[in-house]
Amino acid sequence: MRKGFYTKLAASNIKKNSRTYIPYIITCIITAAMFYIINSLSNNESIKKLYGGETILITLSYGTYVTAIFAFIFLFYTNSFLMKRRKKEFGVLNILGMEKRHISKVLLLENIYIAFITMLLGIIIGMVLDKAMFLILTKMLGAEHSPGFYISKEALIHTVILFGIIFFCIYLNSLRQIHLSKPIELLNGGNVGEKEPKTKWFMAILGVICLAVGYYISVTSKNPVESLSSFLIAVILVIAGTYLIFIAGSIAFLKSLRKNKRYYYKTKHFTAVSGMIYRMKQNAVGLANICILSTMVLVMISSTSSLVFGMNDLVKTRYPNDITIYSENINNKENVEALEKVQKVIKDSKSDVNNEIEYSYIVLAVLKNKNKFYVPENFNKMSMSDLNKCNNILMTSLDDYNSINSENETLNDDEILIYSRRKEYEYSTIQLFDTKYSVKKKIKKPIDNGPFFSNNLTESIQIVVKNKSILDEMNNYLNENFKEELEEESALKYLYGFDINGSEDSKKSLYNDIKKLLKESNFIGDSECGQIQREGIKGLYGGMFFLGIFLGSIFTMATILIIYYKQISEGYEDKERFRIMQNVGMSHAEVKRSIHSQIMTVFFMPLIMAGIHVAFAFPIVKQILMMLNLTNTRLYIICTIVCFVAFTIIYAVIYSLTAKIYYHIVSTRD
Repeated sequence: MRKGFYTKLAASNIKKNSRTYIPYIITCIITAAMFYIINSLSNNESIKKLYGGETILITLSYGTYVTAIFAFIFLFYTNSFLMKRRKKEFGVLNILGMEKRHISKVLLLENIYIAFITMLLGIIIGMVLDKAMFLILTKMLGAEHSPGFYISKEALIHTVILFGIIFFCIYLNSLRQIHLSKPIELLNGGNVGEKEPKTKWFMAILGVICLAVGYYISVTSKNPVESLSSFLIAVILVIAGTYLIFIAGSIAFLKSLRKNKRYYYKTKHFTAVSGMIYRMKQNAVGLANICILSTMVLVMISSTSSLVFGMNDLVKTRYPNDITIYSENINNKENVEALEKVQKVIKDSKSDVNNEIEYSYIVLAVLKNKNKFYVPENFNKMSMSDLNKCNNILMTSLDDYNSINSENETLNDDEILIYSRRKEYEYSTIQLFDTKYSVKKKIKKPIDNGPFFSNNLTESIQIVVKNKSILDEMNNYLNENFKEELEEESALKYLYGFDINGSEDSKKSLYNDIKKLLKESNFIGDSECGQIQREGIKGLYGGMFFLGIFLGSIFTMATILIIYYKQISEGYEDKERFRIMQNVGMSHAEVKRSIHSQIMTVFFMPLIMAGIHVAFAFPIVKQILMMLNLTNTRLYIICTIVCFVAFTIIYAVIYSLTAKIYYHIVSTRD
């Protein structure tokens, strides 16, 4: 062979097959760029300096692993479309005298060309967009950004290594297909369709069972911790069920259409249904992939956007005051003195303080059995099933309740006021340990307590007793009987919170002074600044939203490319069949109607199924979001609906474009 023959042939092959190779190369470049960006951001020291930056970097590092796994599977999968399309070409070369080792050499050079273009352009685009993504991320977090161009050596090396491995594996798989095939098989490879599959009822039933069990796990999830542990099981079952339903169930559906003579024996339906049955196994896998990717996009973007848009509400619930101080032992001398010093610091700062709130309280975790609340043995070793019975109780005195909420309620010694956050308390009495109380009134407005109401793992109940002496009695009882479980000097605590009229910087400055004072005073307890904590939560949720949009974009791109290649490959397979139909009298208009019927019959099936998946995933995702303090179910529903509508529009546009490409292929004469 003449020197340079194989290099020229490899380049010529890529150019000749531009319709299939260009989208593939563009996808490889975009995937490489996105991997570089997410890897670079996860190693960016500037992000680490932000408040909550370490949490953001951990979140982004997870995104790096997801992107890497996705890149490997997706590019490997899309390359299979290219190989199937080119098998006939390799068969011709083999018959003309080119040995398989020569074809292997050509494939190697093609992969080197594509790998080089991918890595070069992908890294360059990644470097350019990396700064833009960093600015977007910092803008979402409301943080200041540092100017300048940044190149991540780690991201560069990791991108080269990852995509080098991916293209090497793709090359090995291509070699396997070439060397295991006979010349005649290669020659007819692009024309070999699936035999008409049998209706596999076992697979269909198994698919239904997998989906039913996955849906059941989601619908019956009762608490966030349980939901988190069962989420992966539900996802695996739904994915397995989706593949089985599409592979086996779709065949049964198409055969039922064929039995319907009124439907089947129409020009546009006859060709479409018969063609889909002919190669349904291949079709079904692609449709299942589209369905799963669509579901991932919808769940990911809807949940992360809910967190971002609902952030102000959940922050206000968790941090109702600008500055809050929690005393772990109300009777401790050092704590009392420290709180007096805090009052002096506030006065000396001349801050405009308002909305002051202070009260004594007891917080305890107990198990509930009807109207009885108790602490079991080995409380710290409770099983997951016990969480459904676990309740978080906050006890306050009537004086504090009336003072804070401007009420004028009265109680007898054996009476209480009660507030239940999730569902209304259903009993007229309550037995707390050995003491029984009568529920006088179910109140609607409880006393604000950030940590108490941010606990979404269990039911939260607030109880108002007649006076502080009852709190003291309960405190003594707990200290005597459950000292080990409490792991604290006293169960009785004290909260002092207030707001400040002024700039955010002035709030932070005063808080830092108070925090320093408490530390120097050996204060037993904790303190928090709402503004600082808001920035931390903003960082966490902003990072998650960014990652959700980022990965959602990747999965959407994957969906588009799978649909494109599906239509392209099927277009070339159907070309000859539609040509025969035209030769026997079918008009161009009839061909177009047949194409439209074929695509419409199955094209929107993945979207419909994805919508069903999202609907059934709602309960378990809602429980998981509660762990992140999102309790606004209405907001999550709205975000999900908006995401589904937007995705449907994108999906419809893709349908319109790919249908035109498909029609152009089958209707064009060589």
